[in-house]
Amino acid sequence: MNPFTGILLIALGSIGAASFYVPFRKVKEWAWESYWITQGIAAWLVAPWLFALVFVPHGELIPIINEAPSSAKLMAMFFGILWGFGGLTFGLSIRYLGVALGQSIALGLCAAFGTLIPPIVAGENLFGSTAGILTVIGVAITVAGIAVIGYAGSLKVSEMSEEEKKAAVKEFALKKGILIAIFAGIMSACFNFGFEAGKPIENIALAHGTNPLFQKNPTLIFILFGGFLTNLVYCGYLNIKNKTYKDYVTPPANIILNNLAFTFLAGFLWFLQFHFFGMGSSKLPAGMAVFGWSILMALNIAISNIWGIILREWKGAKPKTIIVLIIGIVVLILSTFIVKLG
Repeated sequence: MNPFTGILLIALGSIGAASFYVPFRKVKEWAWESYWITQGIAAWLVAPWLFALVFVPHGELIPIINEAPSSAKLMAMFFGILWGFGGLTFGLSIRYLGVALGQSIALGLCAAFGTLIPPIVAGENLFGSTAGILTVIGVAITVAGIAVIGYAGSLKVSEMSEEEKKAAVKEFALKKGILIAIFAGIMSACFNFGFEAGKPIENIALAHGTNPLFQKNPTLIFILFGGFLTNLVYCGYLNIKNKTYKDYVTPPANIILNNLAFTFLAGFLWFLQFHFFGMGSSKLPAGMAVFGWSILMALNIAISNIWGIILREWKGAKPKTIIVLIIGIVVLILSTFIVKLG
């Protein structure tokens, strides 16, 4: 066990997760649905298999999959399908709010509901124990943090001209974006449930000699395949409805290659958060491991807002608005740890 190494590994994953949307700025002549599903092929199909083949002992991956209980594989895939709605709308929230605002709201809710929903489903009385009360308090603080960030967003809208808003986020739409981000945060919590459902797969992977650093990789294959199916259906529908299926063949070859390169880069950056999360959480002591998910979400929020500054998404906003934003971010990060403490 090495807490410093564990947090460092999780931080590396957070850098990938918070940065994955940036390469999309280099995509040309493609509609959102075209580049979103293309990065999904890299993130949810190619990367899970590639990393599992590399980091699971040679020749053991297929036996692990064959021996894993069908119930564990199906439940991991089921939660992946539900998470897919969150992943899909997560991309839309960034599209309408930007990297900083979109990720902050969605990730804060993901951390909160990832902890709150399981005991509710299990029928537990959250007010009957100190742990339950702490969980409820943490979620309430999450909502407060999101309200503060949303207020900062409304101030931004009132202070910036239409030209400034479009320059920062091309399709900026505050109300639509916040509603989508809330839904994304709730559904994205299903990813953590997928990990829980996949515990039997992890145990079999360990029995086959897989390094504990990489024990979650086989489970990711099933969770992410479920998420891919959800996104494929929606993006395929938009491709047909908007006739954007032509995006894959109409542009010149150099543009198509450029788009494939940057969307695949985005996909692999996105996947790294869970690869390094699995490595980092295995290094945390038992008493600290429960905070692994909170550490990932908190770092994602912090780093995404650094990108928001770099990409000048808040250019033109007044100092008061930036102060409100920072307060909201601090409250949101604090809430993820209170929730997990519960």
